[in-house]
Amino acid sequence: MRKTLLVLVPVLVLAGAAYGGWYWWTTWRFLQSTDDAYIQSDISLISPSIEGYIKEVRVADNQAVVAGQVLFVIDDRDFVTKTAQGEAAVATVEASVATYASRLDLQQAMIDQAAAAVQAAEADVTRAQLDYKRHISMVAIDIASRQRFEAAEADSRKAEAGLAKARAALIAEQNQSAVFASQKREEQAKLTQTRANLRLARSDLDNTIIRAPIDGVVGNRAGQVGQYVKPGTQLMSLVPLPRVHVTANFKETQLTHMRPGQIAVVSVDAYPDQIIEGRIESFAPASGAQFSLLPPDNATGNFTKIVQRVPVRIVLPPDGPLAGLLRPGLSVTVTVDTRDPAEVAAGDGLVGAAHARTKAPTGAPANSFSRAR
Repeated sequence: MRKTLLVLVPVLVLAGAAYGGWYWWTTWRFLQSTDDAYIQSDISLISPSIEGYIKEVRVADNQAVVAGQVLFVIDDRDFVTKTAQGEAAVATVEASVATYASRLDLQQAMIDQAAAAVQAAEADVTRAQLDYKRHISMVAIDIASRQRFEAAEADSRKAEAGLAKARAALIAEQNQSAVFASQKREEQAKLTQTRANLRLARSDLDNTIIRAPIDGVVGNRAGQVGQYVKPGTQLMSLVPLPRVHVTANFKETQLTHMRPGQIAVVSVDAYPDQIIEGRIESFAPASGAQFSLLPPDNATGNFTKIVQRVPVRIVLPPDGPLAGLLRPGLSVTVTVDTRDPAEVAAGDGLVGAAHARTKAPTGAPANSFSRAR
């Protein structure tokens, strides 16, 4: 038996080493892993756009809601009054605009009357001038008396003065019409302003009812009945479950061959026996340190190089085995196959490696089975 074992053990060790080397060469060297990864979602923060006292709270903690469902109701008495004031102001200005429109119509009639008076005065001037010319000829041959000649001359001048007066009256009526038109435009501008104020008042009245912008689950509800809120006050968070994704913070040295579309296997700490296969969707435009409150400034004499991490967004299938169970903030381990997705066959060693990773003994390194290519 001892001789058999002495022969068999080296053979098994060599076979295991050969298989491990072959598996590393074909699969493991293409895998990059990190446990600095978390489930995340595009959480919507619900805040009012007006100020007032909360009158009703229509949802409870952890309640599922649909888009358009009423979440909060703010006391609307002041806003109803402001809307009524706006409607009254619009009605007043509309009546003023209608009054000026009627004045313009009346003024146009006055202009037509003045224009007719000008025409009559012009006819009188023509008649008086002809009469005056005839008297000039008659006085020259002593047919008409000097008195009648002077009367004709006076009538001519009187007719010209009457024409000037009629024309001045016409100009005055036209100027008055321009004044009325200007005042009407001013009232129309006021009408536009009052209508805009009415729309704002109605918008504020509508905003007293706060509705869900998306489908999701209520979380972190802070708004309570009777609470005085202002624009921007956080009332609750709306988590769009089950639409979640993974943000994995890979080291910069692991990104060399990562590209969007590559397969990523996700192991959730809360469900260690389940494996989810996702894909890389995008990379952050900068490392996580650049988005921190105090970005690092390495232009100093005591510089120490630190490996940076870049957030990588990984999309998960909507019909995965853990659909509806994942919550933002859960810790996960992500393994990415850096080969071309077209070269990765279904059931490749990546999923098997991930399963092996999930069953690794406690205390094993997070990336014990991954190496940079």
